[in-house]
Amino acid sequence: MLKKLIFSAVSVFGVSLALAAVNLNTATADELEALPGIGKAKAAAIVEYRTQNGGFKNKEELKQVKGIGDKIYAQVEKEVEVAPVKTEPKPKAAKPAVKKDDKK
Repeated sequence: MLKKLIFSAVSVFGVSLALAAVNLNTATADELEALPGIGKAKAAAIVEYRTQNGGFKNKEELKQVKGIGDKIYAQVEKEVEVAPVKTEPKPKAAKPAVKKDDKK
């Protein structure tokens, strides 16, 4: 009974991991390599493209990466997603301190 329960829990956990999409804007090169048709060189190209272009706006933009055409895109299309890139707010410019005049 316990074995069946553990097996069921592991199976559900494994399925949920398999269904998780890889975010093109946050995935590491190792995570990208896990995608079908993506090896070290293509994963590095994806990371480089992302760095140079400020992230992907949609998953179709993946076809703009050198070495990724329609065939590879079709293999990974359902396994990738594009979530917005989180950008840090720009710090406000410092204002000089205003000294109050002493009344005499």
